[in-house]
Amino acid sequence: MSNRKLKITELNRISVEEFKEARKLPLVVVLDNVRSLHNIGSVFRTSDAFRVECIYLCGITATPPHPEMHKTALGAELTVEWKHVDNAVEAVDNLRREGYTVYSVEQAEGSTMLDELRLNPEGRYAVVLGNEVKGVQQEVIDHSDGCLEIRQYGTKHSLNVSVTAGIVIWELAKLLHFPPAE
Repeated sequence: MSNRKLKITELNRISVEEFKEARKLPLVVVLDNVRSLHNIGSVFRTSDAFRVECIYLCGITATPPHPEMHKTALGAELTVEWKHVDNAVEAVDNLRREGYTVYSVEQAEGSTMLDELRLNPEGRYAVVLGNEVKGVQQEVIDHSDGCLEIRQYGTKHSLNVSVTAGIVIWELAKLLHFPPAE
């Protein structure tokens, strides 16, 4: 059996206007001092693919528009809602007050392995992704509801932040049964 690659016109992509009106995954992604414009753009692109509700760009994390970010976002910075927050602690505290359960994605004592996570499909969630070198700040972890960790089996004990975002967003979308059956 051969698989014919689909043409772009066969993908039935929704328009920017349809995206803005579509039901979103009840998930906010918080970027805590992410420095790479390519990583930020990649997180926008993945967030578009899964209709993430919003991205909070915290601290030194750059904001759109930016040509280097656009290289990986490919326009997703125009579809996904975003807001700049001075620091991730403020973002986490605000999200928790608004009823979100906030997880920092970090290797920490007592963290929940992503493959063991169970969520309430009716809940609202946020995930914090940290700086490429330092990870999520301890103060942010202290203000979060818990930590999520991706099991790793090799010699390296870290993943690129944009790769981590893709894995975590994918898993949460599955756990939240998104998109809902139409």
